Amino acid sequence: MAELKRVGFIGLGIMGKPMAKNLLKAGFELKVYSRSEAPQKELVAAGASGATSTKDCATDVDAVVTMLPDSPDSEKVILGANGRGGVVEGAREGTIVIDMSSIAPAASQSIGAVCEAKGLAMLDAPVSGGEPGAVKGELAIMVGGKPEVFERATGIFDAVGKSYVLCGGYGAGNTTKLANQIIVAANIEAVGEALVLVRKAGLDPTTVFDAIKGGLAGSNVLNAKAPMMIAGNFDPGFRLRLHQKDLANALLTGKELGVPLPVTALVQQMVGALVNDGKGDRDHSSIANFIEQMAATKISGEGDPATKISGEGDASA
Repeated sequence: MAELKRVGFIGLGIMGKPMAKNLLKAGFELKVYSRSEAPQKELVAAGASGATSTKDCATDVDAVVTMLPDSPDSEKVILGANGRGGVVEGAREGTIVIDMSSIAPAASQSIGAVCEAKGLAMLDAPVSGGEPGAVKGELAIMVGGKPEVFERATGIFDAVGKSYVLCGGYGAGNTTKLANQIIVAANIEAVGEALVLVRKAGLDPTTVFDAIKGGLAGSNVLNAKAPMMIAGNFDPGFRLRLHQKDLANALLTGKELGVPLPVTALVQQMVGALVNDGKGDRDHSSIANFIEQMAATKISGEGDPATKISGEGDASA
């Protein structure tokens, strides 16, 4: 098979834009499309060519990468709306469609079947690492699809990630991502509980963090999120409302498979309360805010305790 050189990229949000930039840095000929004009202009200024539609972005390229919010977005962009438009209409036979969005595994399976029927190759390849990983090109990539297609796409994965694993057939990448998101959410909630506890006990959370991070409680989640909680910095690297979507997909998949997910369901309730309180665009480390509010204690130790959840939070937060 010929080397992949020309790549279309659709979705230039908080994750997609730095990923697209890393593909440019790696030497790919890049064509980009975004509903928002500003990031597309930024990528064009950096050396990409601009597309006028999702169909156009898939025309005359070797692969199309999509980085979108949820299942309906991937279905609309890749398959088109009302049977028209979309990647499948613009792409030529043999083009690889790499959906790096975090969506429901069943949606990935459906998209893969349609792409295959149209003569296209497809991979579902969601990522973990948040905005910092996207900027550094150090994402962990979980892939579903056929081995021969995976092998063709490794150059793209090398440009945006530090690891990539083929987990199985269509949908396996997103099933793996759901497992990742369950573990991350439960870890963040546990870190929040622990740091609120030590703060209310009169201890310095930074000292406790330093004491435990080298032991069994140590984790990438602890190292990345505890300092944010301690600083009271919830600027988004991965928005809470997107984690809410991932947990909803996990619970739906668990229901379909007959797998109870009790801790996931509990954390999802906390996340839902925070989103309703206007905190959906904060970093997902703000799961700790739920515990802060319940305990009337801020981990940062600054200012008044967080306002109790009432459904009347600041929607602009």
